[in-house]
Amino acid sequence: MKNLSQLLELYFKDARIQSIVSQLKKEGPPTRLQLLGMVGAQDAFVIRSVYEAMPGAHLVIANDKEEAAYLENNLTSLFDKKQLLFFPDSFKRPMYFEALNNSNVLLRTEHINQLTNTRTKGDIMITYPEALFEKVVAPRILAETRISIKREESLDTDTMIDVLVEYGFRREDFVYEPGQFSIRGGIIDIFSYGNEYPYRIELFDDEVETIRTFNPMTQLSVKEIASVSIIPNINTQFSQEQKVSIFQVLPEDTIVWVKDFQIILDKLQQCFDKAEAFAKSISELDQSELAEVFRDRAFIYPNVVIEDLADKPILCFSDSAQPVQFDDQIVFAARPQPSFNKNFTLLIENLTSNTKSRFENYLFTDNAKQIERFYSIFEDLEAAVQFHPVAKAIHQGFIDLDLKVACYTDHQIFGRFHKYKLRRGFTKDQALNLRMLRELTPGDFVTHIDHGVGRYSGLEKIDINGHVQESVRLIYKNNDMLYVSINSLHKISKFVGKDGTAPKLSKLGSDAWKTLKRKTKKKVKDIAGELIKLYAKRKASKGFAFPQDGYMQNELEASFIYEDTPDQLTATVDVKEDMMKAYPMDRLICGDVGFGKTEIAVRAAFKAVIGGKQVAILVPTTILALQHHQTFKGRLEEFGVSVDYVNRFRTTKEKREIFERLEKGELDIVIGTHAILSKKLKIKDLGLLVIDEEQKFGVAAKERLRNLKVNVDTLTLTATPIPRTLQFSLMAARDLSILRTPPPNRQPIHTETRIFNDEVIKDAITYEINRAGQVFFVHNRVKTLPDITAMIRRLCPDVNIAMAHGQMDPKELERTLLSFIEKQYDVLVCTNIIETGLDIPNANTIIINNANQFGMSDLHQLRGRVGRSNQKAFCYLFSPPLS
Repeated sequence: MKNLSQLLELYFKDARIQSIVSQLKKEGPPTRLQLLGMVGAQDAFVIRSVYEAMPGAHLVIANDKEEAAYLENNLTSLFDKKQLLFFPDSFKRPMYFEALNNSNVLLRTEHINQLTNTRTKGDIMITYPEALFEKVVAPRILAETRISIKREESLDTDTMIDVLVEYGFRREDFVYEPGQFSIRGGIIDIFSYGNEYPYRIELFDDEVETIRTFNPMTQLSVKEIASVSIIPNINTQFSQEQKVSIFQVLPEDTIVWVKDFQIILDKLQQCFDKAEAFAKSISELDQSELAEVFRDRAFIYPNVVIEDLADKPILCFSDSAQPVQFDDQIVFAARPQPSFNKNFTLLIENLTSNTKSRFENYLFTDNAKQIERFYSIFEDLEAAVQFHPVAKAIHQGFIDLDLKVACYTDHQIFGRFHKYKLRRGFTKDQALNLRMLRELTPGDFVTHIDHGVGRYSGLEKIDINGHVQESVRLIYKNNDMLYVSINSLHKISKFVGKDGTAPKLSKLGSDAWKTLKRKTKKKVKDIAGELIKLYAKRKASKGFAFPQDGYMQNELEASFIYEDTPDQLTATVDVKEDMMKAYPMDRLICGDVGFGKTEIAVRAAFKAVIGGKQVAILVPTTILALQHHQTFKGRLEEFGVSVDYVNRFRTTKEKREIFERLEKGELDIVIGTHAILSKKLKIKDLGLLVIDEEQKFGVAAKERLRNLKVNVDTLTLTATPIPRTLQFSLMAARDLSILRTPPPNRQPIHTETRIFNDEVIKDAITYEINRAGQVFFVHNRVKTLPDITAMIRRLCPDVNIAMAHGQMDPKELERTLLSFIEKQYDVLVCTNIIETGLDIPNANTIIINNANQFGMSDLHQLRGRVGRSNQKAFCYLFSPPLS
């Protein structure tokens, strides 16, 4: 942190910063300054330095949500343990008001509560136009509606229930999201809209004994507190007259930082027009939560923003003309970080040139291994480069010509995509035990780890030594009952057995369950013994031990444009260690779609080629063969690796030439469908076999694979493993690596089940096109595919639409897919040929017609075609009504 402190000190003492501070401090009308010439993350350094000199309230308004998120991440890196307030809009998609996002509502309320709390001073809030557009509750009204609870005061439970219901809270068995409360005996859990964690209030009779925050996923306490303020939902519980512009909530001395005033006003106008239209479309939905929000139309008009800011000091970063007058301009002489495109010779020349010109070089990365990699690369290339490593991440580098500093980021040097990270709320899926309990209905069979199989009979409050406690009631054989405390939920799980067969209930107090567990353990040991023999036999067979990683392997891995997830890094290390052993590798990589399995295969294939071996990659579909060919060629071509593919698109002549090159050892990597299982194919020196989506291959194909796999390292990739494959991996007959962690900032795919509707199709396509994305429309009937295409053309006449299916001429199908990948088309109407492996990060909306005709694995794979970037993705499943 010494290097960062040194750089921040430079900025704090800089004459430009001192000039800004002095003008902000002078008496008279509020100061308005235009800050010109800043690039990259330089604005974060300026905000940080001004805040250090004037630690009051600061509001930073970016041009859009993505820019605001990156700015928040930059400022977080520059501050030491300083809480920044990210102020989002209330909806799942900015400017699209179909559904409220409870996590965003929580953040808005929490931060407004913090701003209006007189005990907290000096907050920095980062926001964007769509969030400013929504008014907030006036501080006076918010103060009047707070429910204050203190330790050792009296609390009437019935009155508390009435007030919470009046404030829009819902009573649940257990809380997991804002707006919920539960009462179990003397324990009251409340998830307020004004705090990240819910509160647990414990009563002794009617006196508040303790108040603490707790984690809803684990039910464990976070910290104990003396008092609490419960905040209702600011979106639905207050009228238009009770809401004001956020600028009227800010403290009087707030300093406002604006990226571009004109863009803000234009976006506010767009929001207002969109909201007016949406309010009309739901005017008849009197009982809905959204109708409550839009009935009041409690939004900020664009023309009042400048009036609201009349008494606030303003600093604007834009170099263009603005709709306000400025007192002065302060110019920053700066240049953006040069583009090195992974050319380390060019990087070394630039850093050396900077040093000669008396510029200080700072390299920013939040990955300690990257700093080691820089030192290793410079050492390998025998370059005496002077630089200061900073173990923090910023979004974009810059060169400050006045301070003579060059701040570079590792992801720009390596050509990686840098993703922002925002705080996410708790979800139903995370609270596993609670979700399981909510899903149980009386009569369901459950298994208790100590007592065996019983029947769930609901929740019951029981008195234990004068304390009322909520417990789960289980019924066993002979109607014996067992009460399980909510603190022991981890010991019970829903019974899993043969479908349609009711299990025998266990008898409490007997040794039958213990005997069954003992016999099961013995069988497991017997199986383990057989597996040890099998494993020993496999390890005794001789394979090829690949050499240690060299400079080329490190450079390939550094060239990956995304940051490795922890699981991806672990799996890569495991695969390479397996390849360096003297016996054949047999490893399964199991991970969700888009979690980075292909990149692991790329690295393994490159290691095999560097070691002098050839690689065969078996894929289930022609489209995936084409996609993998592009991926592997794009990643490995610059390293001199030859890659080709075989599928039904290739002519007999082309296949013969590829087979000849493989037999002579002239081709390093071949990618193919069942065609590479042909008896005509002879590979001169096969070292690695990669099988993608093994569950798609039949028995005959796997018999042929057994002949190929003798003494060859084998890597299997799958998102939906067949039970037998998974069983062997879990039992250690095959090595297993699981990718659980999504890539940084990967957002969950929003999935909706809908009835076929023209308006939904039109809105979904229009929204995606407006944000420069692409759309898949899956209709798995070749005969009626042209009719669907014509319908979409009628709904969206200005959109470029292509059609693709497996019965097309192979060359035409290939041209269509490549054109879609190259963004020449906006919508691809197709069958399920895109199901496996197609990777188009720009396509983030998929509409699946007749989804009821697909299996769960198919739908999972199809949905995985979207959401492969940092954009929010949407999946619409069209099916007939359930009733």
